[in-house]
Amino acid sequence: MPSPGAQVAGAHLVGSVNLPTAEAVIRTVAEHLGDHVARIPDGEVGERYYWLQFQSARLERTPGLVRVGETPYLIRGQFDQRPLALDGSVAAQDLAFPDLGYADAAIASFATFSALSDAGVVPAGVRFQVSLPTPAAVVGVFIAEPDRAAVEPVYERALFGELQRILAAIPHDRLAIQWDTAVEFGFLEHVETRGFRLAAWFDDVLDGVVERAARQAAAVPEDAAVGFHLCYGDVEEAHFVQPKDAGTLASVIRGLLAAAPRRIDWIHLPVPIERDDPAYFAPLADLPLPEETALVLGLVHHEDGVEGAMRRIDAAATAVPRFGVATECGFGRGPAERTVPLLDLHRAILERAG
Repeated sequence: MPSPGAQVAGAHLVGSVNLPTAEAVIRTVAEHLGDHVARIPDGEVGERYYWLQFQSARLERTPGLVRVGETPYLIRGQFDQRPLALDGSVAAQDLAFPDLGYADAAIASFATFSALSDAGVVPAGVRFQVSLPTPAAVVGVFIAEPDRAAVEPVYERALFGELQRILAAIPHDRLAIQWDTAVEFGFLEHVETRGFRLAAWFDDVLDGVVERAARQAAAVPEDAAVGFHLCYGDVEEAHFVQPKDAGTLASVIRGLLAAAPRRIDWIHLPVPIERDDPAYFAPLADLPLPEETALVLGLVHHEDGVEGAMRRIDAAATAVPRFGVATECGFGRGPAERTVPLLDLHRAILERAG
């Protein structure tokens, strides 16, 4: 059982879910977790299944950007990892990106969500969750290092434009926006992976990450919910580096809470499977979390089920008295047959912890 005083409050789904359609995701989540979640995503189905990778092909169609390198380096045989660079034909500030795809997907999926809500499949009060990558993540992964500073504000403007379309089409009191913040932890941890350096183009990395997060929060009106998924990466179900403890995560959370001009509804962070020790969670103990900000710990791992989660809950409870549970990242890239058992595992953990 968790430590005395610990309250495990609900489940959160990061975003991606391996089911074939948005309707299948929403129905299945509602069936298995409907009374335990405040938000339901559409599963990031279709081209979005591998998080932001589909953005590479979108950016490739932008006049003024060109691939660097002749031989494609492909993830899963389809996502070209060669960076895109300014070719000199168009100034960075004049880049005209194609439709990024996020608004179209959200608007279509919300129509399904709304119909299922009206039919009573989705419990009353549950919001529709839209997960968006941070602009720095897309630029940091797909744009050549010398051009990142110039391209970032242009891409941010385009992505915020997608957000505005979502906000115009979906009632705010039924909407939750999640900013997926992962590549930033590569910057903070100075990660180099597969010969590719996750390098920030701003001098004070922590301040730069916090400043951008506050801007992202500010882009979401007060009557919509907003949250942050803090992540150490998920390439083939593995972090790009393991956090030594929650210290860097806590620094970002503390900065965000101080800088954000509006309420932050939830913050999710990862808990590696082997970290069932209080030392991992100790940096979270003095976080100035407002009552309205839910902390969600990604301590659910399919490999060790309820028992492993309970060990991590017990350790977490030494630092934070109230939190929700989730997986470390989305599970849309795991095998489809794992999806329903994972949803049921969330419920079993909540029932055991309660």
